[in-house]
Amino acid sequence: MVYNDGANFSAGANVGMTSDGRGAGVRRPGDGRAHLPEHHDAHALQHPRGGGPHQLCLGGGTELCLHADKVVAHAETYMGLVEFGVGVIPGGGGTKEFALRLADELKEGDIRINAMRERFLTIGQAKVATSGHEAFALGYLRKGQDEVIVSRAHQLAYAKQCALDLWNKGYTKPAPRKDIKVLGQEGLGIVYVGANSMLSGNYISQHDALISEKLGYVMCGGDLSEATEVSEQYLLDLERKAFVELCMQRKTLERLQSIITSGKDIHRPRWKGQVDKGPEAIRM
Repeated sequence: MVYNDGANFSAGANVGMTSDGRGAGVRRPGDGRAHLPEHHDAHALQHPRGGGPHQLCLGGGTELCLHADKVVAHAETYMGLVEFGVGVIPGGGGTKEFALRLADELKEGDIRINAMRERFLTIGQAKVATSGHEAFALGYLRKGQDEVIVSRAHQLAYAKQCALDLWNKGYTKPAPRKDIKVLGQEGLGIVYVGANSMLSGNYISQHDALISEKLGYVMCGGDLSEATEVSEQYLLDLERKAFVELCMQRKTLERLQSIITSGKDIHRPRWKGQVDKGPEAIRM
């Protein structure tokens, strides 16, 4: 059970450590490997995995919840994958999990591109749920599986009881998935066209366009010629590679340093009358 009594569940990783390549950034800059949150290693646990987020639950905190068997969120919870705003994509399994959930949500007859676009924009616009209930609409919580509780005083006890119920019903750890349908080139087309058009209109920066393409590449499962079933590990490998490549970009480090020192992104395009809304100002 992941829970705490602090003011916030998790405000995410310390980006100050990433800016010099020692924290959530690169372990060995030369060989392309990264020291990333191993949330997906929770597959090795034999007991139910529970999460009890409250107040701020951003970045890595949200990724922890995405990999839980059961989340009991407080009604006053603000969840979001906000990594795009600091120049990277979610690198602790969050991008993989969104691709997996998208595949599970698709029904026969659905317009797959529209569904993919909505999930892509949740990460690409760094959308943050304004309540526990809104987290369902954004895909951070799962309908029929996760829950929202109003009483913070009873949250931990109820979440523990939910975990015990799972165990008593004969819980077994989930096997790594190998049946995640990704769209390949079908989805990549709209990602690349959208990023290029927004860049041409000066709505996003060159670096934003690069991050968008990296994010889309992972969510679509790479440059596959058609919709294909892939494994979680395949998507995690793509995610890690994209995360490390972005961490090694000069503009990512400059963006991080600017945000740390001034709270502003020096690379975001600005025009007369623009209101600086941060990552959520990005449109595709």
